[in-house]
Amino acid sequence: MTGQTPQTQPPVLLETTSEGVATVRLNRPDAMNALDVETKELLLLTLRQVADDPAVRCVVLTGSGRAFCVGQDLREHVGLLQDRDQALFATVERHYNPIVELLVTMNKPVIAAVNGVAAGAGASFAFAADFRVMAEDAGVNLAFAGIALSCDSGSSWTLPRLVGPARAKELLLLPRTIPAKECLELGLATSVVGAADLESAVEELATRLAAGPTLAYGSIRNAVAFSAGHSLTESLAREAEYMTITGDSADHHAAVDAFLAKGKPVFTGS
Repeated sequence: MTGQTPQTQPPVLLETTSEGVATVRLNRPDAMNALDVETKELLLLTLRQVADDPAVRCVVLTGSGRAFCVGQDLREHVGLLQDRDQALFATVERHYNPIVELLVTMNKPVIAAVNGVAAGAGASFAFAADFRVMAEDAGVNLAFAGIALSCDSGSSWTLPRLVGPARAKELLLLPRTIPAKECLELGLATSVVGAADLESAVEELATRLAAGPTLAYGSIRNAVAFSAGHSLTESLAREAEYMTITGDSADHHAAVDAFLAKGKPVFTGS
């Protein structure tokens, strides 16, 4: 992408490191990273790419400029609404649902680096991550009801699990911008750092996760997701399946060998 101007760059950028960290960056800063069709399609494609890439062991989702993501591009939305274009009504199942499912279930940890306001689907994307590191001047707004829409992008599933059903309904029915400090108090943020420290804080966490037992991380996050909608008996059975998979992994054998040798294991993610 060398030599491209911001206007000619794609709306989603992918940056990878030799340590196995993939940063997926929404790149419409002039539109506060609003989600038009092109952006949603490229975001879905990029997330599928990093989910399937064995060299990627941790994924960071963030935004360019002063916003993380303000959700649906309302300028495009208005045009589709006026034309009664069926693409308007298909986007949840076509774009938002598979994006969130990937964020929640890919077999590697996901960090949301919330660099600015996260609203609507943008907030929901952040909630789907395992960790939400927020800049101190960032905020979250569950904006759906403000424009007479129901919630989407998994917020009905993730939000109650973060703050409880009663508080989730309060935040959804009475939308407001929740500052980062309050997000931390509510459990919506994992940590809050100075804006100038966000990049280094996320890099430190992502590098630590990328060096860890990726298969075990993926199994843990999928076990947690599975248990949310299944009985104890079903969840125990699924845990046993994941324990069998991870117990036979190279990383587990490396960890046991390192323990016996009183050393530190080196994980390969397999």
